Amino acid sequence: METADWKAKYLTAIREMEASEQRWSAVEKALRRLVSRLCAAASGIDTRLDGQLDAASAAVRRDLDPAELKAIGDSLGDTVLAMEREGPAVAGPKASPQREVAPPAPEARPPRSSRPAPAGRAELAATLTAVHGLLEHLAALDAGSGLPAALNTQLAAASDDAALARVLDQVADLVRDRSDAVASDRREVAAMLGQVTQRLEEMTEFLSGSTDESNAARSDVDTLNKEVMAEVATLSTEAASSNDLARLRTLVASRLEAVASRVREFRAHQESRFIAHAARVERMRSRIIELEKQTVELHRGLAAERRHARTDVLTGVANRASLDERLAEEIERRRRFKTAVAVLVWDIDLFKKINDEYGHRSGDAVLREVARALAARKRATDHLARFGGEEFVMLLVGTTVNEALRVADGLREAIAAMKFGFRGSPVRVTVSCGITELADDDDPQTVFDRADAALYRAKNEGRNRCIAA
Repeated sequence: METADWKAKYLTAIREMEASEQRWSAVEKALRRLVSRLCAAASGIDTRLDGQLDAASAAVRRDLDPAELKAIGDSLGDTVLAMEREGPAVAGPKASPQREVAPPAPEARPPRSSRPAPAGRAELAATLTAVHGLLEHLAALDAGSGLPAALNTQLAAASDDAALARVLDQVADLVRDRSDAVASDRREVAAMLGQVTQRLEEMTEFLSGSTDESNAARSDVDTLNKEVMAEVATLSTEAASSNDLARLRTLVASRLEAVASRVREFRAHQESRFIAHAARVERMRSRIIELEKQTVELHRGLAAERRHARTDVLTGVANRASLDERLAEEIERRRRFKTAVAVLVWDIDLFKKINDEYGHRSGDAVLREVARALAARKRATDHLARFGGEEFVMLLVGTTVNEALRVADGLREAIAAMKFGFRGSPVRVTVSCGITELADDDDPQTVFDRADAALYRAKNEGRNRCIAA
């Protein structure tokens, strides 16, 4: 039964890896379409870009060569930077050879907002929206990584084509790295499954051989029994027809020697078979011990992977997937046992300003410290998870909304009293919190809608406060 369970778990792992690979294959296809649409949208903006855009569009329609794509991306980036420095070179009637027209001075160029929009800008806007959606999808697949969210922020802040090209290049690298990781994990799981399958086949072969040996031994016993009975029957017949005592003695001795010889052969054969069987049993015992060790190690590895899959890499607290799982359990427990469960949604105030002024490393440090402060007041029965970005969610089991409000205010004050300093300047970090309590008819969406509404009020009323819904 345990063997079947192991095999089922490994097959489940393989199916999960295949499903993940399919998702990333879909992401890759979407990215190919996005690049093609971007190339189409940018075509005709500048003659220096057209040839490179055609090359990029052709590259994504065939098997991707990372070196080729990197070269095309670098060339596009250099061209866009040159366009920003030198001004546009839109296709049109060629100037006379005798006449040179100097490009406009950089300070004379109109701002981007006042330039006439090329015909493909509407398509470009739609493509950027799709890229935003793609990055949100990547963030949901890997809640522990802050890179998709950071790229989304950079994409929204991209002020020129060069910045946009750099962001898209990083998005392509992210998709490729994620696809490579999924493929590597799948190969590793497949290799482990192959080893276990081999061990199971060895055990099946051993059991089958044992059955064959048992049948052969039973057949040998039947043969010996028949031969002995035949000798006895022959002896009985000849003894009945013989009147010569000396001849009868010789006959009995001969038959008994034949029986004894057959019994000795049988015993020797059985002993040889027993020795061979014992050796096979010992080999199989060693194999089973080895398999048990591998299985224990594999279970530990799978448990560690499960913990890792449920943990936010940056902060060390639970991630969005773990929160969804735990919240579903608490909703069901609430319906059955009427247990009070408070839901607290935290948001770091003006977090984008910290990232913009001091960099993402400083923002990451703030996230870690805030997570540590929240976790310090969490009981064993409670649950703390990073919901995404600068938001955290706490589930306080056995706690009413009024009790949760007192706890939340204590946490809020503790975080406001924490000392942060970046680039030699002190920085004050505060948090806001929306609180609600699970109801019998709640589902995850209704709970978060109430908590989000309370959090929105806390933000509008000046931040650094907790409000219950």
